[in-house]
Formats: sequence, C-alpha cells, structure tokens
Amino acid sequence: MAMSGVLRPGHMQLKVLDLEESIDFYTNVVGLIQTGREGDRAYFKAWDERDHHSLVLRGAGEAGMDFFGFKVTDDATLAKLEADLNAYGVTTERIPAGDLLETGERVRFEIASGHQIELYSQKTAVGTPMGDTNPPPWCAAAEQGIAPIRMDHALLYGPDIEKVQALFVDVLGFYLVEHILLEDGETDLAIWLSCSTKAHDIAFVRNEEPGKLHHTAFLLESWEKVLRAADLMSMNQVSIDMGPTRHGVTRGTTIYAFDNSGNRFETFCGGYATYPDIPPITWTWDEVGPAVFYHDRQLNPAFLDVYT
Repeated sequence: MAMSGVLRPGHMQLKVLDLEESIDFYTNVVGLIQTGREGDRAYFKAWDERDHHSLVLRGAGEAGMDFFGFKVTDDATLAKLEADLNAYGVTTERIPAGDLLETGERVRFEIASGHQIELYSQKTAVGTPMGDTNPPPWCAAAEQGIAPIRMDHALLYGPDIEKVQALFVDVLGFYLVEHILLEDGETDLAIWLSCSTKAHDIAFVRNEEPGKLHHTAFLLESWEKVLRAADLMSMNQVSIDMGPTRHGVTRGTTIYAFDNSGNRFETFCGGYATYPDIPPITWTWDEVGPAVFYHDRQLNPAFLDVYT
C-alpha cells in the first residue's frame, strides 16, 4: 500500500515514579538507547529506530501514559488532518516545536476513550549505530538488555471504543484488523487498528475508566529473542505478567511484564501482514481465551483488571 497520511506510531510519553530508576531499567533491562534528558523527562530510542526518540519517560507521582503520538507524512498532511479533525468536531491544540526535544509542532487532541493522541511530521533523524551505507545487520546495542528493534504499538483502556474506531477510520485513515465481541455478539470488547501493513498500530479495550494504559509494546525479531527476553527478565527479577506465549489475535508471540513503576510492557514478535481490503477477523466471546492467550486457552482476569 502507498504510505501516506499517518505513517506509524512515533512516540509515547510514559509517567514513572522514580525517573533515575526508570532510566536504569529502560537502558539496562529493556535495552533502549538514551538520546536526551531535559528536566523531568528522559528520551529513548530502540537501536534500529532512526528518529531521535520513541519513548519519553516523565517523572510523576503516578504511573500511566501522558500521550501517544503518530508520525505523519509531512507538514501539509499535518495541517490537513488537523482541519479534518476540527471538521469532525474534535478540538485540537498545537504544541510548539521544541516542547519535546528534536520534535516539530504537534497536533494534540483527546479521543472518546479519554486518551491524549498527537500527530506530528518533524523529528530529527539521528540514524542507527550501523549507519546507512553498507551497514552490518546488527551492532553492540542489539545485545544490550532485551534490545527491541522499535516501539511497536500500544493497547489503551477506555469507554466508547466504537467512537474511537470511527474517528481513527473516518478521519485518520486507519482500518479495523481484528476485534473481539462481547457475549451479546454485537458489542466489541476490543479492537485492533492499523495505519500500515502491520497487524496493529494501536488497540483499545472497553473499560469504564477513561484514559488508561494497558501496555506499551516493543518489537523483537524472533521467537528466540522473546525467549531471551524472558531469561533477562528473570535474571533481573522483573515481574512477569504472562508468557512466553502466543496470541490468537495477530498470531504474535509475546511476554508481558511490569517496569519498576508498575507500567506493563510487552515484548512482541511476529504478527501477520495485512492490507485495508482484507475483511476484519472476528473472535467471539466463547473463544476469548485463545484469542488473547492461544496456548493457555483461558483469560487471566488480572490481565484485564490491572492497568495504569
């Protein structure tokens, strides 16, 4: 498909309880590269990401997410999408360039689930340690900690996810890839949306409390890397929530764990390629167990009930 409009997830700002401890965790356990520090915020990228940062940690009195941002094609696209959002009835705010390090103007808005979403077109490209000319397939940073290749997606919790889906599809150009139905066979429990050929770029679960984060996901290259991540989590006494296992939804292999502030994160591999003309995959309530955890075939209630 032609890549235009919204390109990909670009960054998340995550609230952490102790910034210094979190910098150590995301550097040495998760294996991200710190690219900046300014006041109560620290900036990180994965070793194979080219833009300045994909994760911002902000010291705060509670855990959770401040905002999730998507990169768009160019300044003209940013302006058009802002106008489209306004015409749809969504109030937007322009965040000035430089508010985040090495990042241009951002358009921020609140969606029906209570989350702050951003669009931006400009962020400094710092490249990868391998360079862009005759690069090796990996570098020393790929061996530091879990070492994901990118921040991949987020799963967010909130109400009115049908309104969220309509906004993402009708205005931002996403499409529905998979969904899980509740017992009535009509209402969605969860939706997976893509703006690319990935199985998902963002997902939502219906929840009474608005604006909550279930997890941030980091992409690994293979099932072997997922198993290595499990070893490193155990070696560093990281609290593992679930896995290693496989999802029915997306077919991805996965581990869920918690950082030192209680924010859940996922180390994810796989997931099929998809396109907008492919009909959405439906999971019914009687198969919700294998939809989420295909091997166990049952859903751990704590997996749904714990979020930040």
